[in-house]
Amino acid sequence: MRHDRQPVSASVLGWTVADPRLNLAPQELSMNRRDFSHAAIALMGGLLLPRRASSLGKPEGGTALDAAAYHRLRRHAHTWFGRIAYIDHGRGPAALFIHGFPLSGFQWRHALGRLGDRRRCLAPDLMGLGYTEVSDDQDLTPGAQARMLASLLDRLSISEVDLVANDSGGTIAQIMMALYPHRIRSVILTDRDVNENSPPAQMRNSIQQGRNGTYDKKIERHLDDRDYARSANGIGGNAYSDPASFSDEAIEYSLRPLVASQRRHDQLNRYLAAFEPNPLVALRGALGRFEAPSKMLWGTSDPLFPVS
Repeated sequence: MRHDRQPVSASVLGWTVADPRLNLAPQELSMNRRDFSHAAIALMGGLLLPRRASSLGKPEGGTALDAAAYHRLRRHAHTWFGRIAYIDHGRGPAALFIHGFPLSGFQWRHALGRLGDRRRCLAPDLMGLGYTEVSDDQDLTPGAQARMLASLLDRLSISEVDLVANDSGGTIAQIMMALYPHRIRSVILTDRDVNENSPPAQMRNSIQQGRNGTYDKKIERHLDDRDYARSANGIGGNAYSDPASFSDEAIEYSLRPLVASQRRHDQLNRYLAAFEPNPLVALRGALGRFEAPSKMLWGTSDPLFPVS
């Protein structure tokens, strides 16, 4: 998303669904959701947003969570799926942030810092990415990721969330919307896989590398050569309007765990290969019935996820 252009087009699908489980009058419920949504949109639209990932620039105001602070906040929850790494920051109704590939919950650190005064912000690392630890044979498909997130919410005794997702995390979010609509209070979806554009055609070479067991080599090169990481062939130059936004700190925190062991090398490749087949077309009917308040926040210059 280029920050020197009109950055987003937001589509409001209505704030008309009152949830009796919140014990709020419709007017209070509307204001509660609206405040959170407006804050989230101001955060995402006002920052230097990458084309494919949430901001890695410094936020204006709020509490900046650098790598050291984020590391101190990181917790682990033992679930049926494995030892899930996550951040639990702030207070209020829970909001669940789902990151994109090949990042981690660290992607959302400034959102957590700025929204923590109005939401209990949860940012887990998906299985196969970040600091989450799972077994060699753990299913890493988007469907399994959605079930893992529901299990994490159960482990934390959280019945419902505001859902925020980006990039391939949006695939997992849409599966959650189909499987667990009763657990989702509202939705904000940024540039992401959708309908038949899942995965984007530009990802097919990378997915084939994942199948071949070689994509991990590209991640190693990002860690060894920061100029490459920010070049047109790297994640920074390919995915960010300002490649400098892909800082050394972000590269280390997000990518180093992916190649920390042979198991993690293998899981990274399997995670990428699991993007296919596309699970979203089969969800059209369920998503069409989804009634919770939803908003889109879209980068108009995103080559992987065009507005159309």
